[in-house]
Amino acid sequence: MSIDLDPDPASAPPVVAGRRRRAPLTVLCWLLVAPGLGWAAVRLGGLERGPLVQLLAFTPYLAAWTVVPLGLALAVRRWWAAGAAALAAIVLVCLVAPRALADEPPVAGGPTLRVLTANLLAGAAEPDAVVALVRTHRVDLLAVQEFTPDAEAALDRLGLAGLLPYRQANAESGTTGSALYSRLPLRDTGTRRNGGGFSQAYGTVRPDAGPAVLVESVHPMAPATLSSLSAWHDDLRTQPSATPAGPLRILAGDFNATLDHAELRRLLDTGYADSAASVGAGLTGTWGPYDGDPIPPVVIDHVLVDRRIAVRRVAVFPLPGSDHRPVLAEVALPAQSP
Repeated sequence: MSIDLDPDPASAPPVVAGRRRRAPLTVLCWLLVAPGLGWAAVRLGGLERGPLVQLLAFTPYLAAWTVVPLGLALAVRRWWAAGAAALAAIVLVCLVAPRALADEPPVAGGPTLRVLTANLLAGAAEPDAVVALVRTHRVDLLAVQEFTPDAEAALDRLGLAGLLPYRQANAESGTTGSALYSRLPLRDTGTRRNGGGFSQAYGTVRPDAGPAVLVESVHPMAPATLSSLSAWHDDLRTQPSATPAGPLRILAGDFNATLDHAELRRLLDTGYADSAASVGAGLTGTWGPYDGDPIPPVVIDHVLVDRRIAVRRVAVFPLPGSDHRPVLAEVALPAQSP
């Protein structure tokens, strides 16, 4: 007599056969859930390292995508996977959604300033488009990055000096130049150079019947390669902190970082507010496929303002010739102390 130790699968008990059929769907659910869980952990803990620095810029897209594994897990009744997917979705949506909701602005009875920042892509941006933005929107302060001698000459030729007669300019060939243009007189001006090589022009303006404001055109190193990450970290860490008990500050420029990067959040925590997020426009992309690269738009250009400054309006505009989109922030300063 012989004993068959390998029975025909077709003769297996119904419960066992059902489990075998369910296993592939269970594995698929967990494979789809895992990225959201890992992403939420990295974002919450500020744990971005290496390639995660670049990937973290796309957090809003992943937050939207988390409904896919959640829906699948619910549809096939994988309750543990559905619970994990729901946790990831809730965490990521809670981190991202506030950027689309306006904050209550501080009381600010002082004068209004219109601040525009624009990355000129090594001077390739169309200068007439820049001047048109300044003229149309009555810009008071213009911060530009990747500012070249040719760009400076073209902007002057098109009348920018008549609109914004004061400047602190450091025009350089390539991508390292910077400038700050102003309708109001600039004082205490200068240019500093980040460790990554980019320069940052700065100066102080004082509107009539308003307090003085220190303004800087920001451009830290981009985290484009693994070898540049150290300079990126250092350049963001050396940006001027806010001074809640001292002078007002505005930082405007290409930060090469989104609100999902821990280094930028650390800077905000010193006492700045992101102007776009303050008015519910914090998900409007400023860098992406504008020069043809198939990259979903991300938000790396910002106008950071002292939290005592009220943000009234933010708009993002196209800029032909550049891979960035200029950001305009209209802000109200606090009333000057008597």
